[in-house]
Amino acid sequence: MPRQKLDVPPVEYLSILDEEGCADAALDPALPPSMLQRLYRHFLLARRFDERMLRLQRQGRIGTYLPARGHEAAVLGSVAALHPTDWLVPVWREWAAYLWRGWPMENLILLYAGYSDGMAVPDGLPDLPVCVPMGTHVPHAVGIAYAARYRRQDSVTLCYFGDGASSEGIVQEALNFAGVFQVPLVFVCINNQWAISVPRARQTRARTIAQKAAAYGFAGVQVDGNDVLAVYVATREAVERARRGDGPTLLEAVTYRLGPHSSADDPTKYRPADELAVWEAREPLIRFRRYLAARGLVDDARDAALEAEVDAEVRAAVERAEARRGAARLADMFEHVYATRPAGVEAQRQALAPFLDVAPEG
Repeated sequence: MPRQKLDVPPVEYLSILDEEGCADAALDPALPPSMLQRLYRHFLLARRFDERMLRLQRQGRIGTYLPARGHEAAVLGSVAALHPTDWLVPVWREWAAYLWRGWPMENLILLYAGYSDGMAVPDGLPDLPVCVPMGTHVPHAVGIAYAARYRRQDSVTLCYFGDGASSEGIVQEALNFAGVFQVPLVFVCINNQWAISVPRARQTRARTIAQKAAAYGFAGVQVDGNDVLAVYVATREAVERARRGDGPTLLEAVTYRLGPHSSADDPTKYRPADELAVWEAREPLIRFRRYLAARGLVDDARDAALEAEVDAEVRAAVERAEARRGAARLADMFEHVYATRPAGVEAQRQALAPFLDVAPEG
Protein backbone atom coordinates (compact mmCIF):
# COMPACT_ATOMS: atom_id res chain seq x y z
CA MET A 1 0.00 0.00 0.00
CA PRO A 2 1.28 3.54 -0.75
CA ARG A 3 1.84 6.06 1.99
CA GLN A 4 -1.26 8.03 2.81
CA LYS A 5 -1.98 11.31 4.54
CA LEU A 6 -4.51 11.19 7.35
CA ASP A 7 -7.28 13.74 7.48
CA VAL A 8 -6.51 15.61 10.71
CA PRO A 9 -8.77 18.62 11.39
CA PRO A 10 -7.02 21.99 11.01
CA VAL A 11 -7.02 24.53 13.85
CA GLU A 12 -9.16 27.61 13.37
CA TYR A 13 -7.95 30.99 14.68
CA LEU A 14 -10.54 33.64 15.52
CA SER A 15 -10.10 37.37 16.05
CA ILE A 16 -12.81 40.02 15.64
CA LEU A 17 -11.39 43.26 17.09
CA ASP A 18 -8.09 44.67 15.89
CA GLU A 19 -5.75 46.53 18.25
CA GLU A 20 -7.59 49.79 17.55
CA GLY A 21 -10.94 48.28 18.55
CA CYS A 22 -12.30 48.08 14.99
CA ALA A 23 -14.50 45.03 14.42
CA ASP A 24 -14.72 42.73 11.43
CA ALA A 25 -18.31 43.44 10.43
CA ALA A 26 -18.84 39.90 9.15
CA LEU A 27 -17.77 38.37 12.47
CA ASP A 28 -19.15 40.91 14.96
CA PRO A 29 -21.75 39.05 17.08
CA ALA A 30 -23.83 42.25 17.32
CA LEU A 31 -24.46 41.84 21.03
CA PRO A 32 -27.20 44.10 22.40
CA PRO A 33 -25.99 47.33 24.05
CA SER A 34 -27.10 46.11 27.49
CA MET A 35 -24.86 43.05 27.19
CA LEU A 36 -21.90 45.08 25.94
CA GLN A 37 -22.28 47.56 28.80
CA ARG A 38 -22.53 44.74 31.33
CA LEU A 39 -19.33 43.21 29.94
CA TYR A 40 -17.57 46.57 30.12
CA ARG A 41 -18.68 47.20 33.69
CA HIS A 42 -17.44 43.79 34.82
CA PHE A 43 -14.24 44.35 32.86
CA LEU A 44 -13.63 47.58 34.76
CA LEU A 45 -14.72 46.07 38.07
CA ALA A 46 -12.35 43.12 37.66
CA ARG A 47 -9.45 45.45 36.76
CA ARG A 48 -10.00 47.80 39.70
CA PHE A 49 -10.54 44.88 42.08
CA ASP A 50 -7.27 43.36 40.87
CA GLU A 51 -5.38 46.61 41.43
CA ARG A 52 -6.85 47.01 44.91
CA MET A 53 -5.96 43.43 45.85
CA LEU A 54 -2.35 44.00 44.93
CA ARG A 55 -2.28 47.13 47.10
CA LEU A 56 -3.85 45.22 50.00
CA GLN A 57 -1.11 42.61 49.68
CA ARG A 58 1.62 45.26 49.73
CA GLN A 59 0.00 46.71 52.86
CA GLY A 60 0.08 43.30 54.58
CA ARG A 61 -3.71 43.03 54.73
CA ILE A 62 -3.90 39.85 52.60
CA GLY A 63 -1.40 37.13 51.72
CA THR A 64 0.25 36.25 48.44
CA TYR A 65 -1.94 37.35 45.54
CA LEU A 66 -2.06 36.34 41.86
CA PRO A 67 -2.82 39.39 39.66
CA ALA A 68 -5.04 38.89 36.61
CA ARG A 69 -4.37 42.03 34.54
CA GLY A 70 -4.53 41.09 30.87
CA HIS A 71 -6.70 37.99 31.39
CA GLU A 72 -10.05 39.75 31.68
CA ALA A 73 -11.17 39.43 28.06
CA ALA A 74 -10.38 35.71 27.94
CA VAL A 75 -12.28 35.08 31.17
CA LEU A 76 -15.28 37.38 30.71
CA GLY A 77 -15.76 36.49 27.06
CA SER A 78 -15.95 32.80 27.94
CA VAL A 79 -18.01 32.87 31.13
CA ALA A 80 -20.56 35.20 29.51
CA ALA A 81 -21.49 32.41 27.08
CA LEU A 82 -22.73 30.12 29.88
CA HIS A 83 -26.24 29.60 31.17
CA PRO A 84 -26.75 30.15 34.92
CA THR A 85 -27.24 26.38 35.30
CA ASP A 86 -23.93 25.53 33.59
CA TRP A 87 -20.93 24.59 35.73
CA LEU A 88 -17.88 26.80 36.25
CA VAL A 89 -14.55 25.17 37.18
CA PRO A 90 -11.86 27.87 37.60
CA VAL A 91 -8.21 27.83 38.67
CA TRP A 92 -6.86 30.75 40.69
CA ARG A 93 -7.00 33.84 38.46
CA GLU A 94 -10.59 33.85 37.21
CA TRP A 95 -11.90 36.60 39.51
CA ALA A 96 -13.79 38.17 36.63
CA ALA A 97 -15.76 34.93 36.17
CA TYR A 98 -16.64 34.76 39.86
CA LEU A 99 -17.86 38.35 39.81
CA TRP A 100 -19.89 37.72 36.64
CA ARG A 101 -21.54 34.72 38.28
CA GLY A 102 -22.54 36.76 41.33
CA TRP A 103 -19.98 35.85 43.97
CA PRO A 104 -19.69 38.39 46.79
CA MET A 105 -16.45 40.27 46.24
CA GLU A 106 -15.59 40.02 49.94
CA ASN A 107 -15.40 36.22 49.63
CA LEU A 108 -12.46 36.57 47.27
CA ILE A 109 -10.77 39.05 49.60
CA LEU A 110 -11.22 36.70 52.56
CA LEU A 111 -9.68 33.82 50.61
CA TYR A 112 -6.46 35.74 50.11
CA ALA A 113 -6.50 36.89 53.69
CA GLY A 114 -6.21 33.22 54.64
CA TYR A 115 -9.83 32.48 55.57
CA SER A 116 -11.33 29.27 54.19
CA ASP A 117 -14.79 30.76 54.51
CA GLY A 118 -13.98 32.87 51.46
CA MET A 119 -14.39 29.82 49.22
CA ALA A 120 -17.86 28.91 50.48
CA VAL A 121 -19.75 28.66 47.17
CA PRO A 122 -22.88 30.86 47.33
CA ASP A 123 -26.12 28.91 47.46
CA GLY A 124 -27.49 27.97 44.08
CA LEU A 125 -24.31 28.55 42.08
CA PRO A 126 -22.93 25.48 40.22
CA ASP A 127 -19.34 26.63 40.68
CA LEU A 128 -16.23 25.05 42.16
CA PRO A 129 -13.86 26.95 44.47
CA VAL A 130 -10.29 27.98 43.64
CA CYS A 131 -7.91 25.08 42.97
CA VAL A 132 -4.24 25.73 43.73
CA PRO A 133 -2.52 22.41 42.78
CA MET A 134 -1.56 22.51 39.11
CA GLY A 135 -4.21 20.92 36.89
CA THR A 136 -5.86 18.74 39.55
CA HIS A 137 -9.24 20.40 39.01
CA VAL A 138 -9.48 19.36 35.36
CA PRO A 139 -10.51 15.73 36.06
CA HIS A 140 -13.16 17.12 38.43
CA ALA A 141 -14.58 19.17 35.55
CA VAL A 142 -14.65 16.08 33.35
CA GLY A 143 -16.44 14.18 36.11
CA ILE A 144 -19.07 16.90 36.46
CA ALA A 145 -19.67 16.92 32.70
CA TYR A 146 -19.83 13.12 32.57
CA ALA A 147 -22.39 13.12 35.40
CA ALA A 148 -24.53 15.67 33.53
CA ARG A 149 -24.44 13.49 30.42
CA TYR A 150 -25.26 10.36 32.42
CA ARG A 151 -28.21 12.09 34.12
CA ARG A 152 -29.37 13.67 30.84
CA GLN A 153 -29.15 17.14 32.34
CA ASP A 154 -29.10 20.28 30.19
CA SER A 155 -25.76 21.38 31.57
CA VAL A 156 -22.37 22.29 30.09
CA THR A 157 -19.17 22.59 32.12
CA LEU A 158 -16.57 25.31 31.49
CA CYS A 159 -13.08 24.53 32.80
CA TYR A 160 -10.09 26.89 32.83
CA PHE A 161 -6.43 25.97 32.98
CA GLY A 162 -3.19 27.61 31.91
CA ASP A 163 -0.54 26.82 29.33
CA GLY A 164 1.63 25.48 32.14
CA ALA A 165 -1.08 23.08 33.27
CA SER A 166 -1.47 21.85 29.69
CA SER A 167 1.90 20.11 30.15
CA GLU A 168 0.66 18.15 33.16
CA GLY A 169 -0.10 14.46 32.71
CA ILE A 170 -3.31 14.68 34.74
CA VAL A 171 -4.66 17.26 32.28
CA GLN A 172 -3.83 15.03 29.30
CA GLU A 173 -5.65 12.13 30.98
CA ALA A 174 -8.69 14.33 31.55
CA LEU A 175 -8.70 15.49 27.91
CA ASN A 176 -8.50 11.89 26.75
CA PHE A 177 -11.42 10.78 28.95
CA ALA A 178 -13.50 13.76 27.82
CA GLY A 179 -12.90 12.84 24.19
CA VAL A 180 -13.64 9.13 24.62
CA PHE A 181 -16.94 9.78 26.35
CA GLN A 182 -17.82 12.97 24.43
CA VAL A 183 -18.79 14.85 27.57
CA PRO A 184 -20.46 18.30 27.40
CA LEU A 185 -17.43 20.34 28.39
CA VAL A 186 -15.49 23.36 27.15
CA PHE A 187 -11.82 23.51 28.11
CA VAL A 188 -10.42 27.06 28.09
CA CYS A 189 -6.63 27.15 28.13
CA ILE A 190 -5.49 30.63 29.11
CA ASN A 191 -2.20 30.74 27.23
CA ASN A 192 -0.45 33.75 28.77
CA GLN A 193 2.94 32.68 27.37
CA TRP A 194 4.59 32.02 30.76
CA ALA A 195 4.21 29.21 33.30
CA ILE A 196 5.62 31.41 36.07
CA SER A 197 9.15 31.77 34.63
CA VAL A 198 9.01 28.98 32.03
CA PRO A 199 8.24 30.29 28.52
CA ARG A 200 5.78 28.52 26.29
CA ALA A 201 8.59 27.40 23.97
CA ARG A 202 9.98 25.27 26.81
CA GLN A 203 6.63 23.61 27.44
CA THR A 204 5.74 22.26 24.00
CA ARG A 205 7.02 22.22 20.44
CA ALA A 206 3.46 22.18 19.10
CA ARG A 207 2.59 25.24 17.05
CA THR A 208 -0.62 25.64 19.05
CA ILE A 209 -2.05 24.16 22.21
CA ALA A 210 -5.46 23.95 20.52
CA GLN A 211 -4.19 21.38 18.02
CA LYS A 212 -3.72 18.86 20.84
CA ALA A 213 -7.50 18.39 20.89
CA ALA A 214 -7.22 16.46 17.60
CA ALA A 215 -5.29 13.71 19.38
CA TYR A 216 -8.25 13.20 21.70
CA GLY A 217 -10.93 13.33 19.04
CA PHE A 218 -12.60 16.68 19.50
CA ALA A 219 -12.46 20.26 18.23
CA GLY A 220 -9.63 22.66 19.00
CA VAL A 221 -9.87 26.40 18.37
CA GLN A 222 -7.31 29.15 18.94
CA VAL A 223 -8.75 32.56 19.72
CA ASP A 224 -7.36 36.03 20.35
CA GLY A 225 -7.56 36.08 24.13
CA ASN A 226 -7.34 39.88 24.25
CA ASP A 227 -10.50 40.20 22.15
CA VAL A 228 -13.57 39.75 24.35
CA LEU A 229 -15.90 39.45 21.36
CA ALA A 230 -13.85 36.71 19.71
CA VAL A 231 -13.63 34.75 22.95
CA TYR A 232 -17.38 35.10 23.43
CA VAL A 233 -18.18 33.87 19.92
CA ALA A 234 -15.76 30.93 20.12
CA THR A 235 -17.07 29.89 23.53
CA ARG A 236 -20.71 30.28 22.52
CA GLU A 237 -20.14 27.98 19.56
CA ALA A 238 -18.31 25.48 21.78
CA VAL A 239 -21.07 25.56 24.40
CA GLU A 240 -23.70 24.99 21.71
CA ARG A 241 -21.73 21.99 20.37
CA ALA A 242 -21.49 20.52 23.86
CA ARG A 243 -25.14 21.15 24.64
CA ARG A 244 -26.40 19.37 21.54
CA GLY A 245 -24.25 16.32 22.32
CA ASP A 246 -21.32 16.88 19.93
CA GLY A 247 -18.67 16.61 22.63
CA PRO A 248 -16.02 18.85 24.15
CA THR A 249 -13.91 21.65 22.69
CA LEU A 250 -10.46 22.91 23.60
CA LEU A 251 -10.25 26.70 23.29
CA GLU A 252 -6.77 28.21 23.46
CA ALA A 253 -7.09 31.87 24.41
CA VAL A 254 -3.82 33.53 23.40
CA THR A 255 -3.16 36.37 25.82
CA TYR A 256 -0.44 37.68 28.12
CA ARG A 257 0.03 38.09 31.83
CA LEU A 258 0.80 41.82 32.04
CA GLY A 259 1.80 41.67 35.70
CA PRO A 260 3.76 39.20 37.83
CA HIS A 261 2.72 35.60 38.30
CA SER A 262 2.07 36.44 41.93
CA SER A 263 2.90 39.16 44.40
CA ALA A 264 5.96 37.08 45.31
CA ASP A 265 7.26 37.09 41.72
CA ASP A 266 9.55 39.53 39.89
CA PRO A 267 9.00 39.03 36.13
CA THR A 268 11.79 41.45 35.23
CA LYS A 269 14.22 38.67 36.18
CA TYR A 270 13.10 36.43 33.31
CA ARG A 271 10.80 38.34 30.92
CA PRO A 272 12.15 40.69 28.21
CA ALA A 273 10.94 44.28 28.53
CA ASP A 274 10.35 44.58 24.77
CA GLU A 275 8.04 41.56 24.88
CA LEU A 276 5.95 43.20 27.57
CA ALA A 277 5.76 46.40 25.51
CA VAL A 278 4.35 44.49 22.52
CA TRP A 279 1.57 43.00 24.62
CA GLU A 280 0.81 46.26 26.44
CA ALA A 281 -0.15 47.64 23.02
CA ARG A 282 -2.71 44.83 22.72
CA GLU A 283 -4.21 45.56 26.14
CA PRO A 284 -7.76 44.11 26.13
CA LEU A 285 -9.59 46.75 28.17
CA ILE A 286 -8.45 49.65 25.98
CA ARG A 287 -9.29 47.71 22.84
CA PHE A 288 -12.82 46.95 24.04
CA ARG A 289 -13.39 50.54 25.18
CA ARG A 290 -12.45 51.84 21.73
CA TYR A 291 -15.01 49.50 20.17
CA LEU A 292 -17.71 50.69 22.58
CA ALA A 293 -16.82 54.35 22.09
CA ALA A 294 -17.19 53.97 18.32
CA ARG A 295 -20.69 52.67 18.95
CA GLY A 296 -21.53 55.54 21.29
CA LEU A 297 -21.84 53.29 24.36
CA VAL A 298 -19.08 54.91 26.45
CA ASP A 299 -17.65 58.39 26.78
CA ASP A 300 -15.50 60.25 29.29
CA ALA A 301 -18.43 61.42 31.43
CA ARG A 302 -19.98 57.96 31.69
CA ASP A 303 -16.56 56.47 32.37
CA ALA A 304 -15.96 58.86 35.25
CA ALA A 305 -19.31 57.95 36.81
CA LEU A 306 -18.66 54.25 36.32
CA GLU A 307 -15.16 54.52 37.82
CA ALA A 308 -16.62 56.17 40.93
CA GLU A 309 -19.31 53.50 41.19
CA VAL A 310 -16.82 50.65 40.82
CA ASP A 311 -14.38 52.21 43.28
CA ALA A 312 -17.14 52.49 45.89
CA GLU A 313 -18.16 48.87 45.29
CA VAL A 314 -14.61 47.60 45.79
CA ARG A 315 -14.08 49.80 48.85
CA ALA A 316 -17.31 48.51 50.45
CA ALA A 317 -16.31 44.90 49.75
CA VAL A 318 -12.97 45.41 51.51
CA GLU A 319 -14.77 46.84 54.53
CA ARG A 320 -17.19 43.90 54.64
CA ALA A 321 -14.37 41.39 54.33
CA GLU A 322 -12.38 42.92 57.15
CA ALA A 323 -15.51 43.06 59.34
CA ARG A 324 -16.11 39.33 58.75
CA ARG A 325 -12.63 38.35 59.92
CA GLY A 326 -13.71 38.45 63.53
CA ALA A 327 -16.36 35.78 62.91
CA ALA A 328 -14.02 33.40 61.08
CA ARG A 329 -13.17 30.04 62.68
CA LEU A 330 -10.06 27.93 62.26
CA ALA A 331 -12.34 24.90 61.88
CA ASP A 332 -13.59 26.33 58.58
CA MET A 333 -10.55 24.76 56.90
CA PHE A 334 -12.51 21.50 56.96
CA GLU A 335 -15.59 23.03 55.31
CA HIS A 336 -16.73 24.13 51.84
CA VAL A 337 -15.10 21.31 49.87
CA TYR A 338 -17.01 18.08 50.53
CA ALA A 339 -20.77 17.61 50.91
CA THR A 340 -19.90 14.85 53.38
CA ARG A 341 -16.41 14.86 54.84
CA PRO A 342 -14.41 11.73 53.88
CA ALA A 343 -13.25 9.52 56.74
CA GLY A 344 -9.65 10.67 56.48
CA VAL A 345 -10.57 14.36 56.59
CA GLU A 346 -12.97 13.77 59.48
CA ALA A 347 -10.24 11.88 61.38
CA GLN A 348 -7.97 14.92 61.01
CA ARG A 349 -10.75 17.19 62.20
CA GLN A 350 -11.36 15.00 65.26
CA ALA A 351 -7.65 14.89 66.06
CA LEU A 352 -7.39 18.68 65.91
CA ALA A 353 -10.66 19.32 67.74
CA PRO A 354 -8.93 20.03 71.09
CA PHE A 355 -7.06 22.88 69.40
CA LEU A 356 -10.02 24.23 67.41
CA ASP A 357 -13.06 26.19 68.46
CA VAL A 358 -15.34 23.17 67.90
CA ALA A 359 -16.22 20.02 69.80
CA PRO A 360 -15.43 16.56 68.36
CA GLU A 361 -18.34 14.89 66.55
CA GLY A 362 -19.61 11.37 67.16
